[in-house]
Amino acid sequence: MTQKLHIRDLTLRDGHQSQFATRMNQQQVDRLLPLYHQANFYAMEVWGGAVPDSIMRYLNENPWYRLESIKTGVGDSSKLTALSRGRNLFGYNPYPDEVIEGFCRNAIQSGVDIMRIFDALNDLNNMRSTIKFVKENGGIVDCAICYTVDPKFTKTERFKAIFSSKKLPKNVFTVEYFLRKAKKLEKMGADMITIKDMAGLIHPGFASPLMKAFKKELTIPVDMHTHCTPGYGLATVLISIVNGVDIVDTVIGNFAGGPAAPAFELVQIFCNKLGIDTGVNLSAVVEINKHLREIRKELAKFDETKQFPIEFDITKDILPKEIDRLFDDAIDFAKADKIEKLLSTCQQIEKYFKYPPANEAVKHAEVPGGMYTNMLAQLQAAKLDQLLPTVLKIIPRVRLDAGCVPLVTPTSQIVGVQAVNCVTDKAKGLEPFYTTTSNQFVNLVKGSYGKTPIPVDPEFRKKITGSAKEIPYDTSTYKKQENPILPDCGYVKLAKNEKDELLLELFPMVASGYLKQVRKEEFETIQEIENAKEKDSVFIQVSGSIE
Repeated sequence: MTQKLHIRDLTLRDGHQSQFATRMNQQQVDRLLPLYHQANFYAMEVWGGAVPDSIMRYLNENPWYRLESIKTGVGDSSKLTALSRGRNLFGYNPYPDEVIEGFCRNAIQSGVDIMRIFDALNDLNNMRSTIKFVKENGGIVDCAICYTVDPKFTKTERFKAIFSSKKLPKNVFTVEYFLRKAKKLEKMGADMITIKDMAGLIHPGFASPLMKAFKKELTIPVDMHTHCTPGYGLATVLISIVNGVDIVDTVIGNFAGGPAAPAFELVQIFCNKLGIDTGVNLSAVVEINKHLREIRKELAKFDETKQFPIEFDITKDILPKEIDRLFDDAIDFAKADKIEKLLSTCQQIEKYFKYPPANEAVKHAEVPGGMYTNMLAQLQAAKLDQLLPTVLKIIPRVRLDAGCVPLVTPTSQIVGVQAVNCVTDKAKGLEPFYTTTSNQFVNLVKGSYGKTPIPVDPEFRKKITGSAKEIPYDTSTYKKQENPILPDCGYVKLAKNEKDELLLELFPMVASGYLKQVRKEEFETIQEIENAKEKDSVFIQVSGSIE
């Protein structure tokens, strides 16, 4: 029997978020939908992440309409996926159950089939409510475990720690750690498990035993989600495939590689050679990719790499023999767990297709690319960018102090900002570290975001928050966003329905400005119609008097 592999296409969410600052507009999306209807991907990730915020903030577009239009265009040919940060939904702060329920219900009614749920701390309790409400509303629960690496300390730092009261922990993020989380999520009702590696840090040498363990111990499908920033992505996906992964996440050619996920076309070539059926309509993908090339040109000012892959039609183009052989070699190396040879071969393949090379700075620092660039920008703003190596050096210390948190949005940004604060404080002559702390870092250490992978030292917590006791977030104190009446828009409310209210709850600043503009445009349209009716009435009256 032919082995099958499901493909989840990320192009319309993670793809343009990773590559082009989430700037695809509705008109660009609409051009692709008839072709996606034919493409027959198992699933398409199209919503969540930065999409709702960005399209309101920068494009003045309705997030709900974006989702609903894709559902109308694609129909049931692919399942639609959205991304949710569990109790945090989209922001940093936890929400009460009534907001989570409203979001899940409306998202599913608007077209979401699969809700991918994760928590930045891998605190499974933060995912419980979303799992419940997605199931109650008929959605498929995809529980994602955030992949991260352990803090790296030098031999000198480890030697000093032996004689210090503050010991360094043993490795936290082991195969056993991730498997333990996955098995608990399966019991909590997960319909599938995703290894979510948004930073691209999962090395194929770790992915191999991890996938073997997941496939041996779990009874539900497993998905591998990774990126290409440090150069591991394609090799990690291939080694996951040969070890039995059920679903892989890819991006179509012209939006793939670099900070995004691996290219679908390269994965499909591997599947062809392995005799694996993806079920994807390749002719439709070729046509989508042609449109993506033009859309990428339209998004040029947001395109950081500006490196287009070669034009390649997977339905008819023949690879040079030496490149074709590289695909065969990579498969052999993956099956034999020859990791370094596998990595080298996959990187040669990507080089031929002109995908960006590994980002060596991110690879060495072992932090997400977005976190790296944000820290650099923060230092440049203070004219202290020469201190970046020092910041990178103390990130392990900050992570450890904060409970060894995974480097995933939003905790990656919280740790990054705090590491910069620590170094800039010292550079300005302020001592000790943590003279300046962000509210988010204080809340993280306090316990407001949930349980950290290892406990925070009570003395450190008292130093940062004023209390040695962990203080979880109390949703009973949550105050709903105000929904004011707008006198200059005909005395209508800012949010006129539940979907508007949810936007206001989840994105208060951005949604407030967006909805005010929407209400203003609606009011002006009504005024124009009424004025036109008034003119018509006057004309009829005048015409009647003349007769």
